Amino acid sequence: MNILLWHVHGSWTTSFVQGKHRYLIPVNDARDAWGRGRARTFDWPATAEELPLEEIRDVDIAIVQRPEELELVPKGVPVIYLEHNTPKGDVPSSRHPMADRDDLVIAHVTDFNDLFWDTGATRTTVIEHGIVEPKARWTGELGHFAVVTNEPVRRQRVTGTDLFPRFASVAPVDVFGMGVEGLRGDRITPYDDPPQHEMHTQVARRRAYLHLCRWTSLGLSLIEAMQMGMPVIGLATTEAVVAVPPDAGVLDTRVATLVEAAHWLLEDDAAARSLGARARQVALARYGLDRFLADWDRLLEEETCASR
Repeated sequence: MNILLWHVHGSWTTSFVQGKHRYLIPVNDARDAWGRGRARTFDWPATAEELPLEEIRDVDIAIVQRPEELELVPKGVPVIYLEHNTPKGDVPSSRHPMADRDDLVIAHVTDFNDLFWDTGATRTTVIEHGIVEPKARWTGELGHFAVVTNEPVRRQRVTGTDLFPRFASVAPVDVFGMGVEGLRGDRITPYDDPPQHEMHTQVARRRAYLHLCRWTSLGLSLIEAMQMGMPVIGLATTEAVVAVPPDAGVLDTRVATLVEAAHWLLEDDAAARSLGARARQVALARYGLDRFLADWDRLLEEETCASR
């Protein structure tokens, strides 16, 4: 199939474009939010082609991720609206912008999102994340904690940025991602937007992975850390409570408990190794790339057949 989709979520798209299709990615001279084209810090195959939107032809189906994209999809092309995010605003009564439509299906990335968004009569489905397995493997040789997040300065309480100093009092916290530079502080070190493979190598050297988002969909960086074999310390919020079982990490809503776990995993190498091994086993089984691509192929086929 020829699939039109905008480069909105680089990590998710990295997995999606590993499939058997041709992926048409709009690009413009500014490489802004409406024309980023191919990723520069992720490894995408040649079948992900960047083209100016006006040159994209013969589209079989479109993956839409923002309401404004709908008017840019060629007429008659079936649409799947991909929802990455938890609702914002009047939770749990948040109405989805695609609610009560009969011309598309909403694909959520977690059951939590499907539960909390009010989509009215619009058809929905859930296709859980799947990722390209990182090449790096956890060593935990550095007595530091790793966080991978985007825009933590701007997003603050959403990303749990205010909690970083609690863990920095235990050991240095190294923060990787986009828009992290302003975090530089006492035992908090930012690493701004490194290439994905380099980031994985560095994250895997840290003793444990911190997942401190209060309100988010399931971060792909959490799954990547688990597949690398890292023990997890995180808030027991949103989808994390089903992604990280008790024998793969420590989740709690009491931050003091998580700080205690941070001390424990720094001191107990065998415990850290055991939790990380279980985390890897769970993440490979649940969030494997083959299952993810098969689920998407099934939905793509259903929607294109239904439109004929």
